[in-house]
Order: sequence, then C-alpha cells, then structure tokens
Amino acid sequence: MEYIFTVITLFLAELIYFKIADRYNIIDKPNERSSHTSVTLRGGGIIFYIAIIIFFIVSGFQYPWFVLGLTLMSVVSILDDISEVSTRMRLLVHFAAVLLMAFQMGVFGLPWYYLLLTFTIVVGVINAYNFMDGINGITAIYSLVIGVLLLFVNYDVHFIENNFLIYTLLGLAVFAFFNFRNTAKCFAGDVGSIGIAYILLFALGLLILETGNFIYILFLAIYGIDTVWTILRRLILGENILEGHRTHLYQYLSNEVGYNRLKVASAYAIAQLFLGGLVIYISQFDTEIQWWFAIFVVTILSAIYIIIKNYIIDNFPVKKEQEKYNMHVKEANYKFEKKEA
Repeated sequence: MEYIFTVITLFLAELIYFKIADRYNIIDKPNERSSHTSVTLRGGGIIFYIAIIIFFIVSGFQYPWFVLGLTLMSVVSILDDISEVSTRMRLLVHFAAVLLMAFQMGVFGLPWYYLLLTFTIVVGVINAYNFMDGINGITAIYSLVIGVLLLFVNYDVHFIENNFLIYTLLGLAVFAFFNFRNTAKCFAGDVGSIGIAYILLFALGLLILETGNFIYILFLAIYGIDTVWTILRRLILGENILEGHRTHLYQYLSNEVGYNRLKVASAYAIAQLFLGGLVIYISQFDTEIQWWFAIFVVTILSAIYIIIKNYIIDNFPVKKEQEKYNMHVKEANYKFEKKEA
C-alpha cells in the first residue's frame, strides 16, 4: 500500500507540474541541435527529486546531507530549464552538491588530491549524463536498468536502504509513462537528467565504498563509452564540447540512420542490463580478473562504437539530414509562435 500510495502521489505531482510548466512556458523548443521537432514540456524529471523527498520523509530523514545536495542540484537545474544559468554558477553549485554527497558518504578521510580528482570525475559524470538525455525514453529506461542492478546487488550487500532505490525506481517508472513514447508528453530537462545522475551516483558510490570494488563503475559503461568517444572526436574536430550538439552515437542512430528512438533507447538499456549482469557475476572473482574483464569490456565497446560511428558518417548524408531537420524545426517553431500570438 505504501508503494501504491507513492505512485499515485507521484502521478498527481507530475500532472500538477505539467499545469505549471504549461502556464509558465517551461518548454523545450526544437533547434538545430535537438532530436525532436515539436514543442514539448521540459522539466518532467523533477519527479525524481519529489520521489526522494517522499523517501526522506517516510524514512525518518535519512541521508540529510545528500538530500541537501540534491536540493541544490535541483534548484539550479530547474532555474536553468526556465532561464539559462551561467556555466560558472552551475559548476559552482555542482561542486558544492558533490561536497555534500561526499560528506554524507564519509570520505573526507582520504587525501585531498584523491578527493579533488573524485569530485571532478563525479561532476563530469553528472554533466555527461545530462548530455546523454537527447532522445525520448533514454534517460528513463537506462536509469531504470541501473536502479534495478543496484537494487539486485543491495539485497546481497546492503549498502543503502532498499526504499531509497525503490522510491527512485517508482519515480522513474512514472516519468517513463509520460516520456517513453514516440511523442513524449514531457522531457526530463536538466532537473531530471542531472538529478537522477546525482541520485544514482550516490548509490553507486556507497556500493563501491562498501565493497571496495571499482568494477561496479561499469554499471555506467554504455553511457560512458558514448560520452567519452564523442567528446574526444569533438575535441579533435576543434568543437566546443560545452555547446549542445547531436553527434552522440545514439543521436546518429536515431536522426541520420532513422531508427525508432524508443528502440535505440531500449538497445542502450538492454546492452547495459546484459553488461551489468556480467559485472555482478565477475565481482565475485579476484581483483586481477576484474581488471582484465574491465579492460576487455572497454576495448570491445570502444571498437564497436568507432566502427558503427564511422560507418554512419561514411554512408549516411549527415549534413543533408541536418538541413532537412532544420526545416522541420523552423516549421514547428513558426507554428508555436503563431499559436502563442
């Protein structure tokens, strides 16, 4: 009954947010860097924050410093969804939130240079997770897979309260109901993609600390490979990696090749689920085997990424498709502006 009541509450909260977003034009208008061609409500991922707040209350206020950090993340992200916040301000808040997460995890006994490196990596991963939120359903279903993997391990290791993961999964399921569609009712927005990244990284960090086993970082491997190789390619081409774009592999598969976006999102999630299962199995072996496994996985995934990406670039008219897409964007924006007038 507790979970049923939570799902109903989350559904109502999401519907109320839709009314607010529609009233104050919190929308995602397509542009030349988008993968959608219609105006859509933005910020539906605020439901992840609401799910954690419900957990926080019913659990007797567990993980208060983490919740404070998530609150900072969510506030700056929703403000960025409404009206763009400067990069400097966002990064400042992100580092402050990660400090609060680290304080909650009790890792300040480590040398300062380890902490600095860890904070930088965590902030980078959070923002990379945001970059990967580019097509319908991908954030919802990929995050559901990671949450399920963490919950499965938690029944054996118990590194975090079960309800923390369960409430997160309930929030993801409600969001997926509105987002995992060919024409999404809403997008996660920065508040959603950054918020869920912060939540999952907190749980993943506790798992690694509890077990001393870094192989669990491969729970993020599919996203990681696409992000790292896309950034490297953009750096080689002299592009600004902080600017929006649509050159991730999943975007090429959806936009240039023309595969259904939900199928592409599902393929990423299924691949991560399969890999996550292997990680859980390999985690019972000694450290040397785990390292060789990790090297093998990263090498194979990188090779697959490079082969597919180069094939698409060589065989599909990327520039022509971009021009065609830009025309759809202009038409959609014109219709929206005409309606508003």
